[in-house]
Amino acid sequence: MDDSSSFDVVAAEPLDDIMQKIAEHKGCGTSSDGGKASCGSSDGPDDMAPEIWEKVKNHPCYSEEAHHHYARMHVAVAPACNIQCNYCNRKYDCANESRPGVVSEKLTPEQASKKVLAVASTIPQMTVLGIAGPGDPLANPAKTFKTFELISQTAPDIKLCLSTNGLALPDHVDTIAKYNVDHVTITINMVDPEVGAQIYPWIFWNHKRVEGIEAARILTERQMKGLEMLTERGILCKVNSVMIPGINDKHLVEVNKAVKSRGAFLHNIMPLISAPEHGTVFGLNGQRGPSAQELKALQDACEGEMNMMRHCRQCRADAVGLLGEDRSAEFTTDKIMEMEVSYDLESRQAYQNAVEQERLAKVAAKKAEMETLAQEDASDLKILVAVATKGSGRINEHFGHANEFQVYELSSSEGAKFVGHRRVDLYCQGGYGEEDALETVIRAINDCTAVFVAKIGHCPKDTLSAAGIEPIDQYAYEFIEQSAIAYFKDYLARVKSGEIVHVARGDADIRQGAFIEA
Repeated sequence: MDDSSSFDVVAAEPLDDIMQKIAEHKGCGTSSDGGKASCGSSDGPDDMAPEIWEKVKNHPCYSEEAHHHYARMHVAVAPACNIQCNYCNRKYDCANESRPGVVSEKLTPEQASKKVLAVASTIPQMTVLGIAGPGDPLANPAKTFKTFELISQTAPDIKLCLSTNGLALPDHVDTIAKYNVDHVTITINMVDPEVGAQIYPWIFWNHKRVEGIEAARILTERQMKGLEMLTERGILCKVNSVMIPGINDKHLVEVNKAVKSRGAFLHNIMPLISAPEHGTVFGLNGQRGPSAQELKALQDACEGEMNMMRHCRQCRADAVGLLGEDRSAEFTTDKIMEMEVSYDLESRQAYQNAVEQERLAKVAAKKAEMETLAQEDASDLKILVAVATKGSGRINEHFGHANEFQVYELSSSEGAKFVGHRRVDLYCQGGYGEEDALETVIRAINDCTAVFVAKIGHCPKDTLSAAGIEPIDQYAYEFIEQSAIAYFKDYLARVKSGEIVHVARGDADIRQGAFIEA
């Protein structure tokens, strides 16, 4: 983060030093009134072709703006996979963890179709159905395309997506187009086979196992060919890349250039998840994931003409709900088979129209606040702030109930820009604050100057302040971006007057394995 400015700047303290200083706050309880928590692009219709806007405006993965309002679901109909990745272990499943490739139950296409209708009838803002595993959808083409066929017949308003490693992609592009699957995600971690050989021990290709550099060479050639074939047909492509420090972190800049030149719409660089308990090769050999600032620096370096996705939650292959939440437990196979499902397209559309009005109000509020910021003295100073939210683009979550904080970068040039999210352990448990959890929260948002919440108890407020993070509850239930810009104007004024000194913040932790519920 660029902290250069015309103001005096104080260097950041190491994170461990800060944690040591606040340790004296351990042991204090709190009342339960503390409360229970650029996809890509946030561009609007004025910034892209109308046909592209129609594809992304209510797609929570392809639009950062939409992910505040619209939900998605994955159905686990594709168990087999044709490659082995050193960061993947599909055998491990914990209901409280969210990682790609993890599911609690596998479905037939018929079960998946009924589940989609049940979810869409219950969650009217659910607009997207994706198939992302638990293996590779195109290693299971019959089940994948049968599912798409059934859903397109009964729920034609739902967008269809798939996520693939790309090995079999060139063989299925025509079928993908036939079923109007117009959003495809390809996981591409390298374009150099020598790098790839450190990530993929083998692929299954032409009825045999291929290993090492030869396997990686075949994989990258098939991925690039498939990407070109999709973009030639006007199918939107998102590229996922896993950032693995010391292996492909610097190389991902080259990957970004390669996929951009082939027409990819969006690049999503995600942190490696490598906790030992997941049993992956990287987890067991001690390969670390990136820190929050390492990830942000790489995303910033790759940001240019191509949109960067920063709101990915690395979802399970059976996730349901808004990004950052998972309601899959409400829709198990046993429950959906007992449900009387009535798919009311008219009611869904009416609900989504109401969501759109809320969204337009949010955009207008941000624009109005941004105009007032432009009238202030320009500054090069940038800060990060964390926000507790339950969705709809509002500051509407209590600090103690947040299991995730969204992070915005504030600047005079761009106002409030979404740059990521941080998973945390729940602070408020059983009506009392859990001090060990509070430490994880501070580690997760240590690079932030302030945290915006709907409500917060006295004890965590004091502890956050001691760590140099300003707790802000004066904008409760207001729009996030409008409030953040208003805060930033006040912050700049306080720095300029000498009331406060701007402090360059340090780094922050990324939680290993995305926690999804208490």
